[in-house]
Amino acid sequence: MYQNIASTAENTSGALLHKVFGWMFVGLIVSALTAYWVAVSPTVLNVVLGNQAVFFGLIIIELALVLILSWAVNRISAATATGLFLIYSFVSGLTLSVIVMLYTDASLASTFMIAAGMFGVMAVYGYVTHRDLSRLGSIMLMGLIGIILAGVVNIFLGNTGLDIIISAIAIIIFTALTAYDMQKIKAMGTMAVDDESRSKQAIYGALMLYLDFINIFLNLLRFTGRRRN
Repeated sequence: MYQNIASTAENTSGALLHKVFGWMFVGLIVSALTAYWVAVSPTVLNVVLGNQAVFFGLIIIELALVLILSWAVNRISAATATGLFLIYSFVSGLTLSVIVMLYTDASLASTFMIAAGMFGVMAVYGYVTHRDLSRLGSIMLMGLIGIILAGVVNIFLGNTGLDIIISAIAIIIFTALTAYDMQKIKAMGTMAVDDESRSKQAIYGALMLYLDFINIFLNLLRFTGRRRN
């Protein structure tokens, strides 16, 4: 009996993970295509990057969408959550277009592969480990708040050395958060009661892993990315 219950829970978690990674992949594709579309469209590029008010407005929209999906996902429909995630992926692609302009295609591709490898290893660890990672997650979240505050301060200081240190710490934090989030998603899979809640959990999980991966990738670019001439 207990084996059947454990097997059912494992199958439910596995089904949720398939949906999570499916939506994460869709989000990354939407962001990547949007970023390259902006980079090769002079008119759109000028609107997005040529006006600081527009660019920072897009960042605010991104943050608002993340907050809505994180805090209100259980109070909105699965269709609404899916739509908001796709909108977030599109807006994220608009802001990510700046890295397409700054770095060579080769360095973007190689850094993407490195980030994918790091992400993949920690995702597998988070899924298979029996160690409770909740304490690690709490520490990493506090560290995340710290580097955000340090980054805000450094906007005014303009200290390149501090910027590099922040990026290095951010890589460690988001790599660790990948394992924590995977364990959290695995646990979520055993709590879904119907298709609607599973769909919303899949979107929420996809957003968490999307953010982990993108932040690993962006911070790695500080070290491995080669700028265009």
